[in-house]
Amino acid sequence: MENSVLSMNAIHFKKSIRIIGLCLAVCFPSYCLQANPENGNPAKALPRSTPAAEKVNAQGVANYLEAIQKSKQGIHSVMIVRNGKVVSETWFGDNAPDKPHVLNSVSKTYTATAIGFAVAEGKLKVTDKVMSFFPDKMPATINDNLKKLEIRHLLTMSSGHDVEPSRNSEANKGKDWLTVFFSAPFEHTPGTEYVYNSLATYVLSAIIQKISGEKLIDYLTPRLFQPLGIQGARWEESPQGINCGGWGLYVKTEDMAKLGLLLLQKGKWDGKQLIPAAWVKEASTSHIASLPSGTKRKDLKMKTEDSDWLQGYGYQMWRSRHNSYRADGAGGQYILVLPEKNVVIAITAGLQDMQAELNTVWEYLLPAFK
Repeated sequence: MENSVLSMNAIHFKKSIRIIGLCLAVCFPSYCLQANPENGNPAKALPRSTPAAEKVNAQGVANYLEAIQKSKQGIHSVMIVRNGKVVSETWFGDNAPDKPHVLNSVSKTYTATAIGFAVAEGKLKVTDKVMSFFPDKMPATINDNLKKLEIRHLLTMSSGHDVEPSRNSEANKGKDWLTVFFSAPFEHTPGTEYVYNSLATYVLSAIIQKISGEKLIDYLTPRLFQPLGIQGARWEESPQGINCGGWGLYVKTEDMAKLGLLLLQKGKWDGKQLIPAAWVKEASTSHIASLPSGTKRKDLKMKTEDSDWLQGYGYQMWRSRHNSYRADGAGGQYILVLPEKNVVIAITAGLQDMQAELNTVWEYLLPAFK
């Protein structure tokens, strides 16, 4: 789980700026919303529309924006896309349309998408044994659970670990991150126990680099970033020169919305099927019962219907309430996909209570989608 340009004066409005709904202008007269934010390739910017044209209640959007300010949630940006068009975009503080934001664990969904491309290209299968890619990284004694570990278990956070392996512990400092992952005890049969595991996603990144000879970000560039017009992305990497996979990706808010829209459109972009629809369906389906990071089922004190972390986990994506699914990153980074509403919501933030952040979306925005 790992973050309308705001203007302080209406005189900064320009002719190119579309005011998204008269109600928004009334409720937030000091804000301006930029129609065509810079993203390195203006021709690839998502089309813009108005709430009214896409049957979105502008008052509901206004109420949401007011609510997140009153509650001081620490939201950095919000972009709402309906019917493939941006109907609302707001940046707070020094955040801006052309400013990349750290995605934390939203990065995981981009990594899983790379696996989807590799599967579609016949480079691997989700049932491939993980140890076959890294025979030189295996511990001296390989237990049966590690032998059974498949790519799909990495995708679904069910590798067999009872506790997430830590690259940052004193004992593991300076060690190869793959060695850290494989040397940690595999106490469960893979596929049976959900344990949130960012190093599992790092292993997926390492697999992409192994089979392609390219770093994850370079592998995704011609397949995802260029077709979607995503420029200026950067991705942190390990001391071993492998993109972190599970965290460390920086892109702009609109680039997050683009990935969500690709998923909403079942892998199709500009009339071309970039990634198979079957992969998107499989990736967004719950494969295992999920838990909030760092918790055990016996310690749960929340009801399933009250938590967006108990709706199931797909391929590096969470199922959410209201038949939605999401990419999810610490600090309040979200790509929310609502298929029944034909909506994508991209949010960046710097906050602690991520459930409250989602509750506000469900309370104010969900009813606004007619």
